Amino acid sequence: MARHTRLEVLTKMKELGLIPVFYNSDFEIAWNIVTACADGGAKCIEFTDRGDRAISVFTKLAEYRDAERPDIILGVGSICDSPTAAMYIAAGADFIVGPLLDEETAKLCNKRKIPYSPGCGSVTEIHKAHELGVEICKIFPGAQVGGPAFVRSVKGPCPWTELMPTGGVSPTKESLTEWFDAGIACAGIGSKLITKELVRAGDWAGITAKVKETIELIKQILG
Repeated sequence: MARHTRLEVLTKMKELGLIPVFYNSDFEIAWNIVTACADGGAKCIEFTDRGDRAISVFTKLAEYRDAERPDIILGVGSICDSPTAAMYIAAGADFIVGPLLDEETAKLCNKRKIPYSPGCGSVTEIHKAHELGVEICKIFPGAQVGGPAFVRSVKGPCPWTELMPTGGVSPTKESLTEWFDAGIACAGIGSKLITKELVRAGDWAGITAKVKETIELIKQILG
């Protein structure tokens, strides 16, 4: 079951403003990435269901998290259906993220009090997600859906909406300023934050430094 409560997770997402997103099939590398992000201050991390037997890697990550780093909030992304979500919830996922809105997944997460952030690309989908109990909607793919201008347009008539773009967000002052000024609650950043070069080199300290720098930028932007 989840290590952290629904309220804890949602509060931390908004407090940090950053959700590192990654996938790696090698447990040792994955654990190093998780701890590097956490050491940089991003203790709310999304492991994506992107490969064969990814659930096995995640299960071991959750076990290590429980034993060694219980402060880490560990979620899973790229979830498209409720059976897959159920496997990860049973393995210890603190939150579920998807590229699309799936009603059965939303209901399952609500039953288990697990935050669910489905991918939405229209005001109608966001409205439906709210009806299903979603607190923070993922905007995906962020750039293609409309970028910061889409966020501003949604929050005009629906200012209560909490949005998290993934795709199209860079860990730069310019990109982060544009998105947070538009009104996002937090941002999911993947390969532009946890780069292939840093992972290939095993430069965990480099990932920690990049994450720390990004969180500091977000703090400055939010004042």
